[in-house]
Amino acid sequence: MDRTETVKEEPRDASGIALAGALAGLGAAIAIGAMEWFSIAGHYPLAIIPFATSIVLVTGSPDAEPAQPRALIGGHVVSTLAGLALLKLTGPGAWAAAAGVGLAVLAMYLTGTFHPPAGINPLLVISNNLPWTFLFAPVLAGALLLTAFAYIWHRWVRGQSWPRRWF
Repeated sequence: MDRTETVKEEPRDASGIALAGALAGLGAAIAIGAMEWFSIAGHYPLAIIPFATSIVLVTGSPDAEPAQPRALIGGHVVSTLAGLALLKLTGPGAWAAAAGVGLAVLAMYLTGTFHPPAGINPLLVISNNLPWTFLFAPVLAGALLLTAFAYIWHRWVRGQSWPRRWF
């Protein structure tokens, strides 16, 4: 295209955008409510259950690569493992928590599971001196439940296919 040509933008469908936003918001609210219930049932303070931003990503940007199941589940598991391993090596501490986040980012990149919201997991693990069981509940169980919720939400409520791919 030469520099004198102008690019025509497609008109934005405001009502379609509003509906998509409303559905994403409703889905996020339902998922957060379920997360709160699991927090109470599992006796984990809501502040250390790392899924609020994952819910926003999966409901609001379902086609984004970090919103796909491999990244959603794998990112949370890999980053939690990074935090647990560093906690075992160093014990709790501010520098260890910072290093844990950096290590988690590297590990997610290397494993193809980059999920930015999971970056909080090592910080939670190290700062709160959490046990290895944290990996299974709430992390793995929560990631699997969120994946199931997203599948049902996008397929049945939104009438859209999700995910773009599983692995």
